[in-house]
Amino acid sequence: MLPTLPDPYQPWAMAALLAGMIGVLVVKHYGTDIVMMGVLTVCVLLGLLEPAEAVGGFANKGLGTVGLLYIVAAGMKETGATTLLVSRLLGRPKSLLMTQARLTIPVAGVSAFVNNTPIVAMFLPTLAGVARRGGFPASKLFMPLSFASILGGVCTMIGTSTNIVVADLLNSGSFDSGIEQAGEAVRMGMFTLTPIGLPIALCGLADMLVASRKLLPEGREPIAEDGATPREYMAAMRVAGDSALAGKTIEQAGLRNLPGLFLARVDRGESSFVAVRPDEKLLAGDVLNFVGNLESVVDLQRTRGLVPIVDSPESGNRSVLTVTEVVVAASSPLIGRSIRDSGIRTRYNAVVVAVHRRGHRLSGKIGAIVLRAGDTLLLETDKDFITRHGESKDFYLATARAESAAPRHERAWVAFAILGFLVIAIVSGLMSPLTAALTAAGMTIVTRCCTGPQARANVDWPVLVTIGAAFGIGRAMEETGTASTIAHAIVGAAQPLGPVAILAVIYLITVVFTATMTNIAAAVLMFPIAMTTAGEAGRNLMPFAVAIAIAASCEFSTPIGYQTNLMVMGPGGYRWRDYTRFGGPLTFLAGLLCVLLTPLIYSLR
Repeated sequence: MLPTLPDPYQPWAMAALLAGMIGVLVVKHYGTDIVMMGVLTVCVLLGLLEPAEAVGGFANKGLGTVGLLYIVAAGMKETGATTLLVSRLLGRPKSLLMTQARLTIPVAGVSAFVNNTPIVAMFLPTLAGVARRGGFPASKLFMPLSFASILGGVCTMIGTSTNIVVADLLNSGSFDSGIEQAGEAVRMGMFTLTPIGLPIALCGLADMLVASRKLLPEGREPIAEDGATPREYMAAMRVAGDSALAGKTIEQAGLRNLPGLFLARVDRGESSFVAVRPDEKLLAGDVLNFVGNLESVVDLQRTRGLVPIVDSPESGNRSVLTVTEVVVAASSPLIGRSIRDSGIRTRYNAVVVAVHRRGHRLSGKIGAIVLRAGDTLLLETDKDFITRHGESKDFYLATARAESAAPRHERAWVAFAILGFLVIAIVSGLMSPLTAALTAAGMTIVTRCCTGPQARANVDWPVLVTIGAAFGIGRAMEETGTASTIAHAIVGAAQPLGPVAILAVIYLITVVFTATMTNIAAAVLMFPIAMTTAGEAGRNLMPFAVAIAIAASCEFSTPIGYQTNLMVMGPGGYRWRDYTRFGGPLTFLAGLLCVLLTPLIYSLR
């Protein structure tokens, strides 16, 4: 058995570990999950925490609820339900202000009930095209998209993972505050945050709409992660016989000025149309030829009503297929054959969606392209393609992507129904959040809104590891007395100024923690400090729990304050100072409203 650090030294050791952890996280050399697991391991080795307590956080109900909600969100994405909902609300606005309003308001509303990460991910490929059609910089849209998703998330308990975790900590009594609440149950429900979160969201959205014109940068080229020029693919998709696109014009079908794509030609029977007019009507059987980057092509082939130019494998049930990228090897029997005559359909049970040839812009019909060594093909394949052909000499490289070949559009209403059940079950108290999330996730898979592999692929495992480790570190802070020491210092410094000042200090420290680590980790680590502070000051626990939940999300002044801020940084062409300039005032506004409104809704006594 390893020797245990003597008690008098434990608080100092814990404080040193926290300082070191924050320093490493600021440098960003290692992932947050790796750093926090490392700190948790050291806590066990020094005897600051029992092994069972260290891993106890991974059995926490809040962590389980967060993981299950990723699966529900996957069902919304894989059925196209989220896309359908937001695209209907976004419409075709004409001005920048109207575009921002019709973007941010729906996103905030949806984010109150669906994890905001997939919502932001869904918009990333489309916003550049929206801006181009409207004639204004894309940089005016990407940051408002991220901020709107965050603001919507603070309105309900299931809006963000942070809210779920804080609610579970409070409701389960995981941390002892040291005071009784006069026999009154302190519980955070589905809409406990709404009286505070909704005004913050509304004021935040209004602030963005007013300030974005001057505070957001003008047109700036997106920052490529590796500085490379995106690969250009030639793709061809056919208008299905039962497609709702048949009879619509190119403009009405939303196929004009697509982000990252150019509609080069429409093939109709033996005829071809180039320089396609926006008022050209589509007919069933038309073949649409696009040129564009990989991500845009992948999004295109998931469009409802468009299918590959030849029949898909497995009886045309494209939702069970996957998207695979392969590079043709020099020894491949495909070399020298056209795609039409290559036998890819029968030889590999796959369909060619797009072709990329380095250094060349391909033209003509995709079926007539003669394959060469080094050509990159985007295929629709069955799930076993990589197993069968991953080591084949026919291909240098075969990479499967996580998404299915096409959303299960016909099950979108099922995904909406499952989400409705989840909200009603939690709001009515019919089920606990964990039970409701478990049931909803199971229904998502059973009804085939998403498959098991898709469910696993959509769970953000590093986030769950971070949450579990943060629980353990938070417990160590409590047991070593570190939380109590920090809380005592806060009370001693702020109590002469009143309870609102104490609440403001808790909010401020949480924001600082959020700016240096993940928002969930900041919330979990601050929770024992806040509860102990409330205990020493003899105050109600609820205002402090609310302040932590909101502060851990509403940090807009840095790109590392929230995951979605990092997601839009490259596509928007933003620099760090852009977040400080545009998000700094919003961070202050959210904090001011929270500190002023929380005591009015939940007594500090």
